[in-house]
Amino acid sequence: MTQVKKFWPILTGTHRYEKTLSTRGHGKGIIIDAPILAYLIETANGRILYDVGCDYNKIADEIKRKQFYEHDGFAFGPPKMSEEQRLTNRLAELGLQKEDVDVVFCGHLHFDHAGGLCEMCHAEVHVHEKELQAAKALADEAYFAQDFDCPINWRIYDKEYDLAPGVRAIETPGHTAGHMSMLIELPKGKPILLAGDAADLSENIDKEIAPGLCWKDNEAMAIESIRKLKDISIRAGAEIWPNHDMRFFESKNCFPKYFS
Repeated sequence: MTQVKKFWPILTGTHRYEKTLSTRGHGKGIIIDAPILAYLIETANGRILYDVGCDYNKIADEIKRKQFYEHDGFAFGPPKMSEEQRLTNRLAELGLQKEDVDVVFCGHLHFDHAGGLCEMCHAEVHVHEKELQAAKALADEAYFAQDFDCPINWRIYDKEYDLAPGVRAIETPGHTAGHMSMLIELPKGKPILLAGDAADLSENIDKEIAPGLCWKDNEAMAIESIRKLKDISIRAGAEIWPNHDMRFFESKNCFPKYFS
């Protein structure tokens, strides 16, 4: 029986870029506004955050912004993130402090998913072993070494597992080496299958299109993970939630209300 009590999708910023970054080989010249999301899961035994968004200081500080985002490696510039969208402030809107989060689960460690670790490093931080290895090796330009330049209480896994009854980590490599999705069983209604960046957009799922960035250009691995998510969704009766799809997010956004 699930121990999940409440579930919140939380907007922590947006990033404007060419669609090809989300749909490999599709969408050239089309610019999209992508939500940068975190997801809060309250269970009977504590709270779990799936992803933590960007580091606000790297965006708000002019010098840091130029260092990390305003160069040839980031053709579309920095994400947008307001003070209000800082994860600590979003939690405060729910009457919570960061210490009320027990576990941070990083689907992967790119800057827009793990940058906020600097503000949440009190919690256990769960990550796949292969993902941490790739991040420490700075395997691509979306890993920022400075995002991990604080004491982090890592909990490292190399397989699928249950974080709590009703919350399961799912291996979906392809976008990155150790990417993980998450299946969440709500007290009522359909389970939610958080794709993470295994599927940025609904189009990735519907048309089985790999994300723009694939681990070692292994497009087949990324598509295999999309098909795995679709298979799980059928067997579990779950709805797949793409991670950077503004239209989909807006159809689900109810913050500070929650799903239960």
